[in-house]
Amino acid sequence: MQAPRVRQIAGAGEIEKALACGQDVRLLLVQEDARHEDVARLVLRARELGIPVRTATRNVVSRLCRVRPAEEVLALVGRDPEADLEASLARRGAFWLLVGVVYPGNVGMVIRTAEVSGADAIAIDGEFDHEAKRAALRASMRAAEFMPVYWRSAASVLDAAAATGHSLLALDESGDRAPWQLDLSGPRVFVVGGENGGIPRDVRDRCDAAIRVPMAGFIPCYNLQAAVSAVATERLRQLDRAD
Repeated sequence: MQAPRVRQIAGAGEIEKALACGQDVRLLLVQEDARHEDVARLVLRARELGIPVRTATRNVVSRLCRVRPAEEVLALVGRDPEADLEASLARRGAFWLLVGVVYPGNVGMVIRTAEVSGADAIAIDGEFDHEAKRAALRASMRAAEFMPVYWRSAASVLDAAAATGHSLLALDESGDRAPWQLDLSGPRVFVVGGENGGIPRDVRDRCDAAIRVPMAGFIPCYNLQAAVSAVATERLRQLDRAD
C-alpha cells in the first residue's frame, strides 16, 4: 500500500526516529501519568520544535493506540488539526463536505469515518447552534481532535476546492456510478446531502459526477454514515491497488 498521508506513530523511540528523518509530526498525545524518562525528553523536544503536546488519560491513549502493548505517547503525522481551509485543501487529498445534515449524531459519526479513512478535513454546512456543534463533536469520539472540522457554507468550500483542482463528487441516490466505477484516489471533495432533503440543487449542479452506493433491500437508503463509509473504504482500496 502507498505510504499513508496521515498516520499514527506509537512510542517515544519510534517518534524520535520520525523526527530525526524529518517526518511531518503535527501533534503528540501523551498519557497524563507517563513515567518513562524517554517520554519526558520527547515532550521537551517537541515543545522546542513547536509541536503541540496534548495529554489524555491512560484509558484514552490505550484505546487510541494502534499497537499492543499500548505506548504512553502517540504522534499524529501528516495532517495539521489546526490548519485553515485553504491549507487543508492544498494537501490535495480527500475532503468531505456535508450539506444540510440535521442530526448531530450523524455528523459526528461521519467526522469519525473521515478521520479514520485518512481524509484531510471535513466541512459542515448546516443550521447548528453551539450546543448542536458540541454534540456533533462529542459524537465523533475524539476524531475531531485530530482532523480539521470547519463550519462553512458549501459555496465557500466549493470555491476554494476549485482553486486547488479538486474534483467534486456527490453521494446521491440519483447517481449513475458505483463507487468502484470512478477514480476516487486523487484530490476529491465528496459532497453528502442531508438526511431528508439530500444535496441542494445548486450544490449538486457544481459536482463533476454523482456516486450511488448500490442497494438491494426494501428500505430505499442507507444510514448516512454507512454510505460515507462505503465510499471512504473504496477510496482506500483504490489507493492500495495503485501501489
